[in-house]
Amino acid sequence: MPGGRLTQQERQQIALGLADGLAYAEIARRLDRPTSTITREVMRNGGPTAYRADLAHRATERRAHRRRHTAPREQGAPAQGHGRDSEAVREYEETFTTLFMQQGLPKMTSRVLTCLFTTDAGSLTAAELVQRLQVSPASVSKAVAALEGLGLVRRERDERRRERYVVDDDVWYRSTIASARGIAQVAETARQGVGVLGRGTPAAARLENIARFSDFISESILRAAEQVRDVLHTKPEAGSGATAEPRPDRG
Repeated sequence: MPGGRLTQQERQQIALGLADGLAYAEIARRLDRPTSTITREVMRNGGPTAYRADLAHRATERRAHRRRHTAPREQGAPAQGHGRDSEAVREYEETFTTLFMQQGLPKMTSRVLTCLFTTDAGSLTAAELVQRLQVSPASVSKAVAALEGLGLVRRERDERRRERYVVDDDVWYRSTIASARGIAQVAETARQGVGVLGRGTPAAARLENIARFSDFISESILRAAEQVRDVLHTKPEAGSGATAEPRPDRG
């Protein structure tokens, strides 16, 4: 499988594939590239409807030029610890950010969430986020407010009375529970439409099926989340890359 940066010819093939309605995985297969490479390339260059090969290529060259002529990982950003490869970390952060964008989060919100998830402490102040991401305080504030609304971060005060934004071990649990409850609301609303549209009509039957499906999915998610919640608190075993098996429930 070829490595390195995408060539201009490959970007043209990506643009043609998008125009033909091909999935990222199919474009990646034709170019013999990882699907994540294609996904990241498209999402950071306008998305599937606005991607342009020439503009994407020039943007990549500009980013590479800036990296060559600036301090590593942006001036003022902390050095990587634990023997980590700074370039590999940067690429991974872009991949994670792209994933969140595909799930519907705005770009800045995705960048802030990725930054928090990939920080060993699991928490950062607004000033630290501004420094790491090289953005304005207003951008960070707006992104954090959106993440709070989704239950993905919480605020706390540290010993210096500074406000910190935290992603703790249970943040993904809370987000999953919120998602399941949202699906349950879909079921409830769909079922209300059955009476409005007239039971036995095609439209009512469609809504009833949506309600039944959503009920099942919501209940399954809630049950599974409770059963495996301990996974989020499991620590790696010493000297092993594996994690311990979680208890089946918290009771």
